[in-house]
Amino acid sequence: MKITLTSSLGNIGKPLTKQLINYGHEVTVISHSIDRKAEIEQIGGKPKIGSLEDLDFLMSAFKNTDAVFLLNPPDYSKSDIREYYRLINANYAEAVKKNKIKRVVQLSSFGAHLNSGTGPILGSHFAEEIIKQLPNINLTILRPTYFYYNLCNYIDMIKYTGQIAANYGQTKFPLVSPKDIANAVAEELTTTKSKLFRYIVSSEHTGQEIATALGKVIGKTDLEWKIVSDEEIKKGMEQNGIPTNIANLFTEMYASLANGKLTENYESNKPIKMGTVTLEDFAIDFAEMYIK
Repeated sequence: MKITLTSSLGNIGKPLTKQLINYGHEVTVISHSIDRKAEIEQIGGKPKIGSLEDLDFLMSAFKNTDAVFLLNPPDYSKSDIREYYRLINANYAEAVKKNKIKRVVQLSSFGAHLNSGTGPILGSHFAEEIIKQLPNINLTILRPTYFYYNLCNYIDMIKYTGQIAANYGQTKFPLVSPKDIANAVAEELTTTKSKLFRYIVSSEHTGQEIATALGKVIGKTDLEWKIVSDEEIKKGMEQNGIPTNIANLFTEMYASLANGKLTENYESNKPIKMGTVTLEDFAIDFAEMYIK
């Protein structure tokens, strides 16, 4: 098959590209960075360097493709990240339609079933609605849960305060590894039989269970996951230089995780089988980043 990926060679894109090439597929990888060109070629992919905001570029990149993987790369330099998702997915839709591509796999997010109250995840809701309108395609929407590597955002907090402070985590929530996402994407891209929606999850843990696992590998066996208010979280982000509009979005997103809104549809549609990457597996990677 000829497969085009919009994922560059990030945490999902790199293992996905390697896996598909190992399966014998012809893989085109889109990246905005010319620095990725040599690396894409080195692992056997065909690089297409350009901007997802450039419809003409996408039309060309999607030409003669059997299947495409659509990913929404976040760009928090945008004044409205959710409207940015609208623009990117409108371009995706046009390029898929004009190139008459039949197999489409879209990476969305848990919580994308909601049309309000989810912070930046609302962009994924918009993205789903746009792509679902395309006629004559075989579409699978993948909804991964909380990415393990988002926990790396707490490294500085742990170093300077000795704890993790968050407005969620009192109850268990689902987490996922990019490796398990890549496996699911590869599986879906190479099959024509699938449900419209598929959740991807590696494990479920409370905040304190996470803190205990991470603390163990970094030598802080008493590491605490402290539940604090939404206002404290927002204030902390702003004090660390995060623009108010972005701080508001993330505070809202994590609050929706705490109150169960973000996971309600996931709970009703859990996959039969979880991924293979455990929290303890991720903790090893976390420790390596912690000591840098």
